[in-house]
Amino acid sequence: MQNGGFGLPRGYWRVNHSHLARMSEEGKPLSRRGMGSTRPDHARLAVKRSQPQKPRRALPKPLRVWAPEARSVEVLVGGERMALERVDEWWTVDLPYAGEPVDYSIIVDGGPALPDPRSNWQPRGVHQASRAVDHAAFSWTDESWRPGPLSSAIIYELHIGTFSPEGTFDGAIKKLDHLVRLGVSHVEVMPIAEFPGERGWGYDGVHLFAVKHAYGGPDGFKRFVDACHAKGLAVVLDVVYNHLGPSGNYLASFGPYFTERHQTPWGSALNFDGRKSHEVRRYFCDNAIQWFRDYHVDALRLDAIHAIIDASAVPFLQQLAMEVEEYAAHLGKHLYLIAESDLNDPRVVRPYELGGYGLHAQWSDDFHHSLHAVITGEQEGYYSDFGRLKDLAKALCNPFVYAGRLSNYRARPHGRPAVEISGHKFVICVQNHDQVGNRAQGDRLCMLVNRDRAKMAAAIVLLSPFIPMLFQGEEWACSSPFQYFVDYGDEPELAAAITEGRRREFADFGWQPEDVPDPQERATFERSRLRWEEVAEPAHADVLEWHRRLIQVRRSMPALTTGRLDLIDVRYDEAEQWLLVEREGVTIACNFADEERQISLRAQRPYKVLLASKAPPQVSGESIVLAPESVAVLGE
Repeated sequence: MQNGGFGLPRGYWRVNHSHLARMSEEGKPLSRRGMGSTRPDHARLAVKRSQPQKPRRALPKPLRVWAPEARSVEVLVGGERMALERVDEWWTVDLPYAGEPVDYSIIVDGGPALPDPRSNWQPRGVHQASRAVDHAAFSWTDESWRPGPLSSAIIYELHIGTFSPEGTFDGAIKKLDHLVRLGVSHVEVMPIAEFPGERGWGYDGVHLFAVKHAYGGPDGFKRFVDACHAKGLAVVLDVVYNHLGPSGNYLASFGPYFTERHQTPWGSALNFDGRKSHEVRRYFCDNAIQWFRDYHVDALRLDAIHAIIDASAVPFLQQLAMEVEEYAAHLGKHLYLIAESDLNDPRVVRPYELGGYGLHAQWSDDFHHSLHAVITGEQEGYYSDFGRLKDLAKALCNPFVYAGRLSNYRARPHGRPAVEISGHKFVICVQNHDQVGNRAQGDRLCMLVNRDRAKMAAAIVLLSPFIPMLFQGEEWACSSPFQYFVDYGDEPELAAAITEGRRREFADFGWQPEDVPDPQERATFERSRLRWEEVAEPAHADVLEWHRRLIQVRRSMPALTTGRLDLIDVRYDEAEQWLLVEREGVTIACNFADEERQISLRAQRPYKVLLASKAPPQVSGESIVLAPESVAVLGE
């Protein structure tokens, strides 16, 4: 089942969009050229990581709020109200020194006290006062850290709340050695921007500058990133720039952050191309820079960019890529942007000098759908466009199976060819939070197929010419599902609407309402926690060892790490259900049939079995005999 890749069910935000509000701008001046500048001053933004930082005041000085239509703006600190002075469209005030963290709220035109739109911390949730953070007070140990290139990445996606028993950043730190032993290089963290309640996926975030308090807040995330770097793991953070959630979203009270000119599945679109949109863009660009600057992340994953509606000559995504590139140059290290997109449009990753957006990589849905449909046999929904070995063969040589081809599911041609683009520009997987969590019961692949077929899928992903990604627990065939969960317990009307909307959506797929887990129930969240005790059990340990060995083989052979798609030759037999991938002296042979298959090898030369999912296959100079539902990797 698909939800458009947004991580949330369709219609989710159609519940009460009337209270989209605002956020105040607490930040420091972004440019010495004036408060209205739309370009950041990178010299001012940069963190001098090699030099100790003196503690800064606990509240930003000056406090700045963008509220172009406001008649008055005040800050409420400890019961005292202080007026801000207007300078162009911004409001500012020098706050008195505070020796410890201070809570504060913003009041616009005498209205209610609201959180700061650029709040770095919401310790009591999305509706309460903001708390200032002194980023210079944290003691980093990663001054010499430099991640490897994105082209060499093996990504591991995780959700902080369910990854460890504690469900916190500190709990996740305790499990990092497992990831090091597995052999992954990048840890991708699902959204941590403050969202309502204590539990959720994070795609309903409303305070985009604030780290989720229930996970450990700003310092907790810094400890996590610092620990990852100490163990040689880069950090990718999932951010949502296509919408905000329905509860605690106060942006619209401050300025024209939203527009009625465009609509999204969640209501009014963000104003990236209308009047005063330059400051809206500034808000999101500054947010991206914050994660690199204050939290030392190495890359951002941009959620569902196809839902960002922008008709301007220089699209927001291009501006974001340019500013991140400038900031990376200032830091002297590589920073990356990875897009989720179902557009099948190579412009996403083409350099902006050539008319593209200039992002560094994007997810390939077509690869996932091609592999999933072959492995599972599912043909419902968007999988109806897939299911043949022909599609999987194309996906292994070209990330877009639909590159202008007629899609029956969409009832129109879809995509355009990705010509002369490296495989290193595409992230692929057979499981991720969307493709697991947006099934009615959050079924993992190991719940849909036997272990043999799951091992085949892992080999195809991890030995592909693309950037492979695993989803938490996939590496040991974890038995816990990953279900959709939220926490709107203090807003019963909204909670009920979300639950009913979820059940109506799955009714179209034949599910009975009572069989769809209630996202509000804590049990839905608890079921989704990883069961770490399984790792030592023989059946799970066998799958884990298979993933480790696949990663070792990938790392050991240049033929398996190149992104050259023109160097791949794929042969298959639809009737016999076998597929052969040949890559510069390495052959990956797959038998999807439930019977033994003999497959001819193109080159008559001696072969060595590097890895096999079942008993070693029979290999001659001309053919290989594969056991049912098995895969073997051959080297010369």
